[in-house]
Amino acid sequence: MQSMDDWFSQRAKEMRHAQVLYERRLGKLLRDRRLAGLKFRRQVVLGRYIADFVCFRHRLIVEADGPHHEDCAEDVARDDWLRSQGFRVLRFPNQQIENRSEQVVAAVVAATEAKVTRD
Repeated sequence: MQSMDDWFSQRAKEMRHAQVLYERRLGKLLRDRRLAGLKFRRQVVLGRYIADFVCFRHRLIVEADGPHHEDCAEDVARDDWLRSQGFRVLRFPNQQIENRSEQVVAAVVAATEAKVTRD
C-alpha cells in the first residue's frame, strides 16, 4: 500500500510533466534563474500541499490560479498553513499571467526584496 508521502511525491511528479498552460507561462518567467538570479522549483510537496513554484532561499511560493481558485476556502486554509511554516504566498490569476506578466515579475522581485518578519 502506498503511503501519503509517496502519493504526494508521485502526484507532484505527474504535475511537473503535465503543467497546465498558465503554469507553463509562469514557469517561463521564473525558470533558469532568469528572474533576478532566483531559483524556483516546480510542483514542490510541502506538508499535504503541492506548491506550483517555490524559492526556498526567500521562502516564497508563487501560484498560478485558475477560475476554480476564486474565493476558495481550501486556498485560505492552505495559505494559512504555508505561512505558519514561514512561507509567503503570491497568487496570480491566469489573466494577469497572460496579459500583465510584467506586473507578475515586479511583484515576485519585490517580494524577494522585502524584509520578512516573523510574529
